[in-house]
Amino acid sequence: MREFSLPALYEVPADGNLTDLIRRNAAQQPDLPVIGRKRGGQWEDLTAADFLTEVRTAAKGLIASGVEPGDRVGLLSRTRYEWTLLDFAIWSAGGVTVPVYETSSPEQISWILGDSGAVACLVETGAHAAAVDSVRDRLPALREVWQIEPADRAPDASRNANPATGAGANPGEGAGVGAVERLTALGEQISDATVEERSSVAGADSPATIVYTSGTTGRPKGCVLTHRSFFAECGNVVERLRPLFRPGEGSVLLFLPVAHVFGRLVQVAAVMAPIKLGHVSDLTKLTDELGSFRPTMVLGVPRVFEKVFNSARAQAVAGGKGKIFDKAAEVAGAYSRALDEPGGPSLKLRLLHKVFDKLVYSKLRAVLGGKATHAISGGAPLGERLGHFFRGVGFTVLEGYGLTESCAATAFNPFDRQKVGTVGQPLPGSVVRIAHDGEVLLHGEHLFTGYWNNPQATEEALADGWFHTGDLGALDVDGYLTITGRKKEILVTAGGKNVAPAVIEDRIRAHALVAECMVVGDGRPFVGALLTVDEEFLPRWAQQHGKAELTHEQLLADTELLAELQTAVDDGNKAVSKAESVRTFRVLRHQFTEDSGHVTPSLKLKRGVVAKDFADEIEAIYAR
Repeated sequence: MREFSLPALYEVPADGNLTDLIRRNAAQQPDLPVIGRKRGGQWEDLTAADFLTEVRTAAKGLIASGVEPGDRVGLLSRTRYEWTLLDFAIWSAGGVTVPVYETSSPEQISWILGDSGAVACLVETGAHAAAVDSVRDRLPALREVWQIEPADRAPDASRNANPATGAGANPGEGAGVGAVERLTALGEQISDATVEERSSVAGADSPATIVYTSGTTGRPKGCVLTHRSFFAECGNVVERLRPLFRPGEGSVLLFLPVAHVFGRLVQVAAVMAPIKLGHVSDLTKLTDELGSFRPTMVLGVPRVFEKVFNSARAQAVAGGKGKIFDKAAEVAGAYSRALDEPGGPSLKLRLLHKVFDKLVYSKLRAVLGGKATHAISGGAPLGERLGHFFRGVGFTVLEGYGLTESCAATAFNPFDRQKVGTVGQPLPGSVVRIAHDGEVLLHGEHLFTGYWNNPQATEEALADGWFHTGDLGALDVDGYLTITGRKKEILVTAGGKNVAPAVIEDRIRAHALVAECMVVGDGRPFVGALLTVDEEFLPRWAQQHGKAELTHEQLLADTELLAELQTAVDDGNKAVSKAESVRTFRVLRHQFTEDSGHVTPSLKLKRGVVAKDFADEIEAIYAR
């Protein structure tokens, strides 16, 4: 058994809550831009004083509607300014925010709002309002539904009338009126003193939010995260990465779902620092928004950085510069690795790096806004190849690791002591322990207090004062953590070989053509894999290889494409022993999606569902 810890860099307030942050910002730096908000196609700054005013105004409406201290309020929306505004407004009213993914089905919405006992729900669109309305009969506690985007026709407000306001389920809602405006009208008679009083009700150990895991099996579990959890998490992240969180200089563009705990970390850390926070709802416009907002730091998941690399390479190939790009990528990787060696990069390598910086690297940095030098990546392993590539081009991606139960990052790479290929050192003030069976155990103030309405699951997860993550990992002598797989996902072949799927899956998935990879072979004579092809990249590949006239089905059966996928598998096999390597694979017709039920909202693979739905394909692997 091995464990490692670092001293805390931030002292969690003995009492108080997250609303203290916006009051502090407004008092100490009232004119500091803390929000970048898109209006009329242009970014405009919102100061700390103005943000506090808007939060208080929305909070007044929530109080007037009958939201009491400790009440749960659902928030179902894409990433947008109103998400952050309403989150802080709910806290300022003394409430507890319950995030709901905007892609959630009515069944999922019913479970999350019903299990949490939410008394109100803020939704983004009419479609969201209709989804909530379709399950209202199962939600006896739900009194209010407000729609953020103005509606031409208000949803049915005749049901579950609110006796406190004498209005229906959507008081004040009408054509052209959004939730913020309706709350403003509702709260006109509520005083600033009342909001101030409500803002002070919650203590450090009061629940701030109940975040439902997007679990790969069973119903989602509600993780209760306190104000203390966020203080310990964000305070230590900001202090350890202080050069990336420079007040008045730093900025971050949030495009991750704020319903996910990683997105929430970005939001709260930006307010805590404080640095300017912008929001992007439409990921198809991300490149344009990065260019106009020009953040100093980017937060993302590995798939985002994979797509940046693959798109850049595809454009280079299309322009007849594929060989130049590949050489530039090779030099970037070599340069990054040399940074960790005694003496650093050689003179020849430095000269090559300088040449390619002008030809390739500077253009890649421009795609990411031009000002950002660092990114933080979580959710899945990035892989050493891409880690060294991005550091080599002057855009360092710091990998981290965490779970909903750990309030996002429980380990991350420090900006000044990165170890590419690891997920970094423990969050300052916390402890990471590797159990005898290799499981990663956690201890610290940032951890959740339990699963809502689920004492049995809480007892199992928080045994002996340690959170049992279910992940397998290892700590090196410097306390850097490497995640090697999931306990429940370990395959045992018929020959008795233990196989951790994540290692080879991540390597295969790094190929531009591969969207998803699921290794199979439990109880089988050898290891196989199911692959899906990236449907965004496939047309480019077809065009470059003179196969644009082929149908989707013909492409998936094309011998040249299959040979290309075999190279991806061969590369993945280099990371494991022969007994663990993929011997053969099957290509599925379509990508796994949340709508198809094969991935969670946070893009985790539902292995059991995939194995069941594609049992015939798996059998075909072993029928040869």
